[in-house]
Amino acid sequence: MRFHFEGTGTHVTQRLASGESPARPFHYRTTPSGRTALQCGTRSLTALATEFATPLYVYSGDQILDRFRLFQRALVDRDHLICYAVKANSALAILQLLAAEGAGFDIVSGGELERVRAAAPEALDRVVFSGTGKTADEIDLGLEAGILAFHVESEAELALLAARASRLRRKARFSLRVNPDVFAETHPYISTGMSEHKFGIPIAQARRIYRSARHHRWLAPHGVSVHIGSQIRSADPFGAAMRRVVRLVRSLRTDGIDLRCVDAGGGLGIDYEHASAFDPAATAQSYLKAITQALDDLPARLVLEPGRFLVAQAGVLVARVLFVKKNGRRTFVITDAGMNDLIRPALYDAWHEILPVQPRAGRALVVDVVGPVCESGDFFARNRRLPPVQPGDLVAILDAGAYGLAQSSNYNSRPRPAEVLVRGREARLIRRRETMADLLAPEIPLSSSDQKTINKRK
Repeated sequence: MRFHFEGTGTHVTQRLASGESPARPFHYRTTPSGRTALQCGTRSLTALATEFATPLYVYSGDQILDRFRLFQRALVDRDHLICYAVKANSALAILQLLAAEGAGFDIVSGGELERVRAAAPEALDRVVFSGTGKTADEIDLGLEAGILAFHVESEAELALLAARASRLRRKARFSLRVNPDVFAETHPYISTGMSEHKFGIPIAQARRIYRSARHHRWLAPHGVSVHIGSQIRSADPFGAAMRRVVRLVRSLRTDGIDLRCVDAGGGLGIDYEHASAFDPAATAQSYLKAITQALDDLPARLVLEPGRFLVAQAGVLVARVLFVKKNGRRTFVITDAGMNDLIRPALYDAWHEILPVQPRAGRALVVDVVGPVCESGDFFARNRRLPPVQPGDLVAILDAGAYGLAQSSNYNSRPRPAEVLVRGREARLIRRRETMADLLAPEIPLSSSDQKTINKRK
């Protein structure tokens, strides 16, 4: 079956084979009034923007579950656990969806642990705790919650884990996060698997550290973990990293240390720029084949930590055009969404396809799509060919389901957007739009007496 998504100046064809999820759940349909409009499943983005205002994040829950099930089906014959990377999108409703499917969770902070507790307390024993700088309080939270394992990134962290476990008299299962010194072609800000990076323990030192910890009363060597980066498009680096991990696990077994799981981390990327050529099922299959072939017959549970691959293409940021402005030779489409709502283009020079929600007839123009934030770096696209838009029109910034709201801020004292989750024919508000009262609530202004005291000191 083929879907043809089309609008003026934009033609995207998606292939949907049996059992696959399409690369994107957003498509154009003709409305009863005869206008072509972009939809999420059966729900009109125009109607959602009218009901919930803009800027607005819209997610397809059906797409998220489809992506998750790609992994579940492919690994049905192997002991495994899919731990969703909470940092990609930590909306409680999304955590609930995935927990109900049997997902575990990869967290990197005590705050993310509390999100899992709020969304799905029954899944706490399916949590792995990653991150280079865990505090004593965060470790205590994890121990008291009975999480599956801590991913330890340094000898100093292992010593702190041992001390906290001893104090609480709770066994701490741990996996060393090893750094395999494997190069993965991705943005340098999200590459983590080389010896020059802050993450993990050099794999050559891991055997000694496991040996030193195996007889500690409150430490339990559980597995080994590796994560080489994010937005990786080739399966080869994953296979190379896993082969090195397998050699380590086999050597540890000769020492009498029988690790129960191998955590291959996350990092599987999507194609932001050429979604029409992106086949999620084939991508997942290639990735899993590289990992499982490297594992060979190793009797260990496989843990994976996908984030972006599950949620990125399930989300859009809907914005309204405020002005169309010419400065010399450049044309600027100024929207009500800004870099505080979606920072990826400003931070990584990341590409996001942008579509008009209701395309107009006319010739596409080369424009810069920018926001209202008082920074020259506040842009979503530069020198981008875009179908004509006018003030009041809606545009959809695609593939914004990962690291969108999760990296947002209140810069320029801008309240963050609302979030809506679409499943089937239902659309639910899962996060209300922030208000100025929300922004001001934590602040403590000076009292009149404080001001008088300060003025006297002058």
